[in-house]
Amino acid sequence: MATFCNLCGHQNADGSQFCGKCGQPLGSASASVGAFGAPPPLDPTASPFPQPSASGAPLVTDPDAPTDAKAVASLILGILSLTIFPIIAGIPAIILGHVSRSAIKKSLGRLKGEGMALAGLIMGYLSFAALPVILIIAAIAIPNLLRARISANESSAVRSIRTINATALAYQASNDNQAFPNDLREMKATNIPGDYQVTDDLAGGSKAGYTFTYTPIDSDGDKVTEGYFVSASPLTPGSTGVRSFCSDQTGVIRVADRNESCTVESPPI
Repeated sequence: MATFCNLCGHQNADGSQFCGKCGQPLGSASASVGAFGAPPPLDPTASPFPQPSASGAPLVTDPDAPTDAKAVASLILGILSLTIFPIIAGIPAIILGHVSRSAIKKSLGRLKGEGMALAGLIMGYLSFAALPVILIIAAIAIPNLLRARISANESSAVRSIRTINATALAYQASNDNQAFPNDLREMKATNIPGDYQVTDDLAGGSKAGYTFTYTPIDSDGDKVTEGYFVSASPLTPGSTGVRSFCSDQTGVIRVADRNESCTVESPPI
């Protein structure tokens, strides 16, 4: 025989001591189905939803209640805050977690997902706790990456000057050892064996964070370039490179330290 709760009218299984919907004790406050199967009259002042306890939390949550979307969003953002976006996802995870828990509490059992919201909150706060570690790693890694980039650019600049020297000598040999090229673009059209080829960017005067300046030398004014001077300077000193490099028709590559111009008097590398 089914037992109905006098508080909310929920039909409970026979022998139940508490209402499965509102948590109201059954017994004297409940009634069984009569001979004609009619439930007892409902209390007009009773609420059809679970009533909160003294602590404010609902006694019973409807198993068919929908999950709060904000709780789901807080959980997803909390996961992202610990994996991909530490701070960017951590802030909204904390906000949505608090808002969702408040909404679930006020819904009196009509919403669920408090566990998701709590997990999102915890992970969001943990992402802020990991911030000092991230800053320490960044402080160590960024200077190392910058030094590695500068070293790679300087090595590339030396290789480029070596390429210019080799191409200039090949150009002179093809002109009966009389004249060197007048500019870098003339070198690009020169075919020489091996890996010494002037690329488009080098012919344009810029490559791998360095700018290249090629100056033909005609000391006797006979319109025959009997020499040249080429220099490589950092495009952004201290960032794309530190040292500058230079060379001439002798093929000797020279180097100058920071804030110094490379000249034929600079020490060779």
